[in-house]
Amino acid sequence: MNFISTRNASSAATLSQAIAAGLAPDGGLYVPEALPAARDLRAGRDIAETAAALLQPFFAGDALEGQLASICREAFDFPAPLVPLATPGDHVLELFHGPTAAFKDFGARFLAASLARLRRDATTPLTILVATSGDTGAAVAAAFHRQPGLRVVVLYPDGRVSPRQAHQLGCLGDNIAALRVAGSFDDCQALVKRALNDADLQARAPLSSANSISLGRLLPQMSYYAHAALAHSAATGGVLNFVVPTGNLGNAQAAILARALGVPLGRIVLATNANRVLPDFFAGADYAPQASVATLANAMDVGAPSNFERLRWLYRGDDAALRAAFASASVDDATIREVIARRHREYGEIHCPHTATAVKVLEDLRAAGEGGDWAAAATAHPAKFESVVEPLIGRAVEVPPALAELLARPAHAEPIPAEYAALRDRLLA
Repeated sequence: MNFISTRNASSAATLSQAIAAGLAPDGGLYVPEALPAARDLRAGRDIAETAAALLQPFFAGDALEGQLASICREAFDFPAPLVPLATPGDHVLELFHGPTAAFKDFGARFLAASLARLRRDATTPLTILVATSGDTGAAVAAAFHRQPGLRVVVLYPDGRVSPRQAHQLGCLGDNIAALRVAGSFDDCQALVKRALNDADLQARAPLSSANSISLGRLLPQMSYYAHAALAHSAATGGVLNFVVPTGNLGNAQAAILARALGVPLGRIVLATNANRVLPDFFAGADYAPQASVATLANAMDVGAPSNFERLRWLYRGDDAALRAAFASASVDDATIREVIARRHREYGEIHCPHTATAVKVLEDLRAAGEGGDWAAAATAHPAKFESVVEPLIGRAVEVPPALAELLARPAHAEPIPAEYAALRDRLLA
């Protein structure tokens, strides 16, 4: 299978080439020339086995095809349990059992395992450049830590991630550098895209991306949706619907692609925080990127979601068909606080701010008469947001062992302005 740019101005690439490049040369995002036909899929014994079967058509004919099973086994060595909520028919898909306690661990570890194999004989180091609004950078840093021939430079908006997220970004050292940018996530993302499209810079210091613009991150994220939905279908005979909290649209795009491949997923509803670009679009407004707004659910503080370009490609640019296929709803900070406090008080549940947005949207769907079985994607462990969650529930949140280990390390991040010249100089240093 070959891959093309969403902007159709670049020649086709193999999967390995697309993973190594991150961004297409014309600035677009890589997509398959055509989606594989929907298949009759079965749940594997674990996520790794499900992932290998699901992803096989994308790897057909590629240099990594023979190593797909080992990549999946290396990347997906932790669970993603579907856990019932107190309210009937409702679940959360817990995606926070990896090394950095966030769903980004799945895609980051898969990408690292793939690039480590592709770069095994390379003589020039490859720099993985990543913008993060919270969890992506930590997952990428942990996944690539001490991988030979690879270094990581993480950009994050100074003061706009939680203290524990910031600590994770700067605590690894070695081949990992953390840059705290005097700006927003959108500023960080714009800097990364500009660097990836800088031909002179690429010639002097080869770069790739680990944001959700990377196919190596996006494709494996289908796996946990597929594994949960296939197991649920086998057990109940029904489809599983999802509410996905989303910022840059990568996690939601993965669920959408999984459904297109034949996974028994029903409705997919997008939950956002006060950044309303997607809810406004799905309500009928023109797609209009905006400056991002800082919220409690900071990993979703995105005003220009990159993967919207892929979503439009999937629907051949037909915005009417796209709006008919999905719904999106916004949840403000006051409501996020109310949901966290109330769900703990009434049911003993503890949710991070991002998961709380999805739970609130699910509550509203139920109130409007929506039936069937639903799951909210629980994207991060609440212990990563203790300064928000603990005052609302009145007690400490237990820190998972892997996260505690990272928090025990000293951390350092280098300040830089939101200026491309500063980033370029730093990458060439």
